[in-house]
Amino acid sequence: MADPSCELPGAGLRVPPARVPDPAVDVPTAADRGEAILAGGCFWCTEAVYRQLAGVTEVVPGYAGGDADTANYKAVCSGQTAHAEAIRILYDPMQLSYGQLLKVFFAVAHDPTQKDRQGNDVGPQYRSALFPLDAGQEQVARAYLGQLDASGAFASRLATRIEPLEAFFVAEAYHHDYAAKNPGQPYIQFVSLPKVAKLVQAFPDKLR
Repeated sequence: MADPSCELPGAGLRVPPARVPDPAVDVPTAADRGEAILAGGCFWCTEAVYRQLAGVTEVVPGYAGGDADTANYKAVCSGQTAHAEAIRILYDPMQLSYGQLLKVFFAVAHDPTQKDRQGNDVGPQYRSALFPLDAGQEQVARAYLGQLDASGAFASRLATRIEPLEAFFVAEAYHHDYAAKNPGQPYIQFVSLPKVAKLVQAFPDKLR
């Protein structure tokens, strides 16, 4: 049986995740490969969520922004670099749109009302941020942020930033698919897997 708590709003939400509005503006469907880069706290959690979605072909954890010489887990966790823990999502635009990726991001993947943190993970490396890869994605991102703030779906204004992507550095190999490979790890059990359960409960039609 699904966890009934998944039917309730998550942190920062006033409505159940399934009732978060669809984007009124979205990128037109295209036949070529889609790519998106999102930052929403620990990349173990966001990666675990997006690996469940139909149409997603690859999810890569990494570090967005900052310099190459500090693009490593130890340095980024210090909070002294300009990086954000992020994921690069490759997807089939015929099955899944950029706007729908954003809906999952705001509804279940993280709490966008928290500034420079996600729960007990504190620091600018855990900031909520979108890194549009072209003008179309930026238009959708800005329109959706405004739409969500106006919708009343969240208890406070969104802290999500829209940032230019200066660079994306792929994380160390042991971070890849970390949640699936380490299901007994306490952080995965108490932080990552509940997000996946919420996705399954709220958006069964989006699962692979």
